[in-house]
Amino acid sequence: MRVDIKNDQTSETLYVEIHCRDITEEVSKLERYIHRYKAYIPAVKDGETVNVAQSAILYIESVDKKTFIYTENKVFLTDKRLYELEDILDKRDFFRCSKSTIIHLNKVEKLKPEITRNILATLTNGENIVVSRRYASELKKLLGIGN
Repeated sequence: MRVDIKNDQTSETLYVEIHCRDITEEVSKLERYIHRYKAYIPAVKDGETVNVAQSAILYIESVDKKTFIYTENKVFLTDKRLYELEDILDKRDFFRCSKSTIIHLNKVEKLKPEITRNILATLTNGENIVVSRRYASELKKLLGIGN
């Protein structure tokens, strides 16, 4: 893949063009990523409503009927429930790993099976998230990992 960036002082907006021989899965994934690049989820931090970029999300957790969005160094509160967020988020990038947690698959650095048949997912910030055994086989299938 070749990437060219052209600086155009007359352009008022960012414009992305993809040139390809065939529309492969890789090209389609790149297109989806570009469309979602500026996709946000409204949330609250310190009493202010902010838009959290989906690309910045590490994981989302529901605790005591409240839903929290975790990024590299901040925690936000959203009024959306996990099932609502599952509908909004791309299923190729976000995965429901337990009853109370959704992880961003692109932020997972490593997976470690546990004796309980759970999987321990280590995120890019070093935090560990448990993938419950109920969801473990689905995650393995999604990532193409053998049993």
